[in-house]
Amino acid sequence: MPVSDEPAAIPSGALAAKMGIEWVEVDPKRVVARMPVEGNTQPFGLLHGGASGVLAETLASIGGWLNAPDRMVLGLELKVNHLRPARDGWLTGTGVPIHLGRTTQLWEMRITDEAGRLVAFSTCTLAIRAPDGD
Repeated sequence: MPVSDEPAAIPSGALAAKMGIEWVEVDPKRVVARMPVEGNTQPFGLLHGGASGVLAETLASIGGWLNAPDRMVLGLELKVNHLRPARDGWLTGTGVPIHLGRTTQLWEMRITDEAGRLVAFSTCTLAIRAPDGD
């Protein structure tokens, strides 16, 4: 799917909607979404680390689903390195697959601020299962 000015329509769930996540690019080899800092901060006014985690796992999960649309995609492990604070504006997360296996996938996500500075780096391992859960 090419990059456009309009957010892409993708079923990403209630949490992503609450966080204000908007899809920018959706392709099995690269997923890009943006999320506002406003509304996703901790008590000191900085981006909450959990918000970065939500963005990262959402990117990986949708990317995983695009590569296995007839399967269930479940998060096994999420690791997030928080590298710099963000106080305002929008963050952009980009996810790319590192490994696309039959039963597992590994995704890498980079979350940047509006100046292109790396705010967080994440990896997410996904389990790929039959729709009946086996």
